Amino acid sequence: MPGVEQFTERKETSSGFEIYLRDQPILLKGVVTKGFGRGGKMLGCPTANIPVDPYLELLSEIPGGIYFGWAALPDCDAAPKGDICKMVMSIGWNPYFENKRKSIEPHLIKTLPDFYDVELRLVVGGFIRLEQNFESLQLLVDAIQNDIKVASEALRLDEMSSLQAHDYLKFSNV
Repeated sequence: MPGVEQFTERKETSSGFEIYLRDQPILLKGVVTKGFGRGGKMLGCPTANIPVDPYLELLSEIPGGIYFGWAALPDCDAAPKGDICKMVMSIGWNPYFENKRKSIEPHLIKTLPDFYDVELRLVVGGFIRLEQNFESLQLLVDAIQNDIKVASEALRLDEMSSLQAHDYLKFSNV
C-alpha cells in the first residue's frame, strides 16, 4: 500500500482484516479542542481532536488515513482516576467533508462524557487504511464502524496490547 513504508509489518487480525504495524510507535499529545462538531452528532463516533501545529512535519511525512493505538487521559471529570483506552484515529483531510487542512481526530473506543481542555496522550502503533472519499454519508459511517472493529481486534495482538503499558501514556496519577 503506497505511503505506509514507515509501517514495516503487515499482519492480519483474527477476522482477516489487513493492518500495518510500526517498529516504533508515533507519540502524540495535545489539549483536546472542539472539532467540527460532526463526530458524535453526524457520524456516531465522537472524536477528541488535538492541535496539528506541533505535528506539521510529521503530518507531511505520513499518509492521510486511519490509525490505531492507545490513548491516555489524566485525572479529570471524564476519567476521575485517569484512564488508558483503545483508540482509532483519522489523520488527514477528511475528503468527504472537503477539509482545507489536515486534522488529528482520535476516537476513544470507550463511552466517556465530553472532555475538552484536557491533555490527551496517544501511542500510535498501527495503520488500517488510506483515507478515501465516500459516495454517501452512510458509506462513511459504515467504514468508520468497520475501522473501530478492526482497531479493537488489532489492539488485542500481543505486539499492540503491550503498547498499553508505554511510559508515554503514564501521567503521575495513571
